[in-house]
Amino acid sequence: MSQPLDLASMQAQSAFTAFKDAWQAQLERWYAHPGLYRWSLSNPLTRWLTRRRTRKLFDLMAGFVHSQVLLGCVRLDLFRTLHQAPAHLEDLARRTGLAPAVLQRLLLSAVALGLLEHRSQGRFGLGPLGVPLAQHEGIAQMIEHNHLLYQDMQDPLQFLNNAWSGGMAEYWPYAHEKPAVHMPAEQVDKFTRYSQLMAASQGFVVQEILSSYFFDEHHCVLDVGAGKGRFVSELAAYEPHLQFKMFDLPPVLALAREGLQAKGLTQRVTLHPGSFLDDPLPQGADLITLVRVAHDHPDAVVKLILQKAFEALPLGGALLLAEPMAQPDEAAGQPEASVDAYFHFYLLAMGAGRLRTPQELQTMMQEAGFTHVELVPNAMPIHARILVGRKSQCLPSVSGQSVN
Repeated sequence: MSQPLDLASMQAQSAFTAFKDAWQAQLERWYAHPGLYRWSLSNPLTRWLTRRRTRKLFDLMAGFVHSQVLLGCVRLDLFRTLHQAPAHLEDLARRTGLAPAVLQRLLLSAVALGLLEHRSQGRFGLGPLGVPLAQHEGIAQMIEHNHLLYQDMQDPLQFLNNAWSGGMAEYWPYAHEKPAVHMPAEQVDKFTRYSQLMAASQGFVVQEILSSYFFDEHHCVLDVGAGKGRFVSELAAYEPHLQFKMFDLPPVLALAREGLQAKGLTQRVTLHPGSFLDDPLPQGADLITLVRVAHDHPDAVVKLILQKAFEALPLGGALLLAEPMAQPDEAAGQPEASVDAYFHFYLLAMGAGRLRTPQELQTMMQEAGFTHVELVPNAMPIHARILVGRKSQCLPSVSGQSVN
């Protein structure tokens, strides 16, 4: 009985796919007809939709200008300045050294984008989008850092043909070449630079994890790719019962040591220098965390890390993986999916990593041996999404539990 049913289901699916393709082709012909555009503007019921699409297309074209308005405000320190008190154009011109007529264009552009707003007596103050920029230093650092990406992408086709030769790849050396455990001073400087940026920009991801996952059942956490210890330090303050292990390259953990001492965490945190490409992960933790690690690396490296994490965990232990993840194909064109465009190109510019969907990462975790892989709901998926898998005595199934 199952074969006829399966055949009927396949035929129905094929018929639906053919109908969907034909319908989409017809919609495309309608959209391209000049008469439809004129009719949609004359019809009050459809005018809003045409205006909305035109605005979205213009925003795409003007996106680079918008990013440079943002960068200009950051470099002039306008957000922190206006967070202290609103100011007149002339006062800001004196502080920045720019001519009032020139600075006014930047300020009015920032007002149009919601970064600043007009205040009484002709003054400028922070807009709703400017307030976070005044309060979170990590955002400003990432905006400045993105300038490297924009430089690399000045010619997008040339960039696609040779993505790893620009300033971004130079900034993230570990992502496109195998880092040595022992390295010269100039290489140490590179690792210092990116470790500081990672620590500054990790705050939002850390908060997503702390507010979404319960650590009560765990006793010891191993953070792989721990950097300067931003995640470990905040989790230690949030969960005082936990002990910690940090695993990263020796020069990176050397940077972390001083910060851990300043926070009084040396009795709760042990440092394990090494490379996850060559060395096994330390044992003894019942939870291993990968925070913004997997998307920096190609599939083969991610599978290796997941396998080593599985081997290092005891039975009943868990792996928590948190990073930005791609939207599924059916969400393409939705507002949430627009974030994917940024990460696709950012990760291409920095090295061999890529943005993966939760389903892709779930499958990779299951292939490494993890079971009961679940997507943990969190409030702000734009910062990160969270997957948790278990090491159990059950045989892993690649089909597994679905991830929504």
